[in-house]
Amino acid sequence: MDYYLISTSAHDRSPAGVLVEEFVLCEDFTAAGIDSAEWGSETGEWLAAPEVSRLIRADGALRSRVTPAGRSEARDAYARLGGGELPEEEELRGHFRRRQPLPAAPPLRLGSSDAARARRYRILFAGELGADGLAAAQAALRLEPTGDPRVVGKASGSAGGHGFTWELRRIGAGIAWCVDVTARLGAGSLDTLGALLHHHRQAVREQGLIPVTVERFA
Repeated sequence: MDYYLISTSAHDRSPAGVLVEEFVLCEDFTAAGIDSAEWGSETGEWLAAPEVSRLIRADGALRSRVTPAGRSEARDAYARLGGGELPEEEELRGHFRRRQPLPAAPPLRLGSSDAARARRYRILFAGELGADGLAAAQAALRLEPTGDPRVVGKASGSAGGHGFTWELRRIGAGIAWCVDVTARLGAGSLDTLGALLHHHRQAVREQGLIPVTVERFA
């Protein structure tokens, strides 16, 4: 699960509420939707929050009040705000009563058998990275400079019998970021691919960006 602390204003970052989200993934690890629930100190109750999930990705002003957090940080904030002990994740899922769907399209089907064993994914993020966050993201993803102004860095590796290449890109000026992943599939379990996509999504989220979706292009 992903946790976010929500403040009352961009100037006072003291948490006033907690947002919990979970991406709903398809069999090929693309995102079909986001389940979420929000707890606020004013209401003192958990409410389904698909509108909040949508707006923090579309509205920069609201996003400036949102801080990605780990479960321990969310637990501490929840206790300080008078919520008591943060519910276990299975209990939190009981508050996911309305899903925020994400648009999906079937990937392109290329002709050759070699191409059929390759997949291209894009993990899209909303927000802006400062210098420290960018440096931390580059380190977490083990990126090397490319010399291409459109690409912050690129890396490759292999695991579980598969080969992977990934790169961090800026989309527009202060609009969005993405991690593009190419997977050359071998005979191993596809769980390795799912784990890599999850790792990259979390590695960038930890630097303050908000993941929007996981798309597949091929």
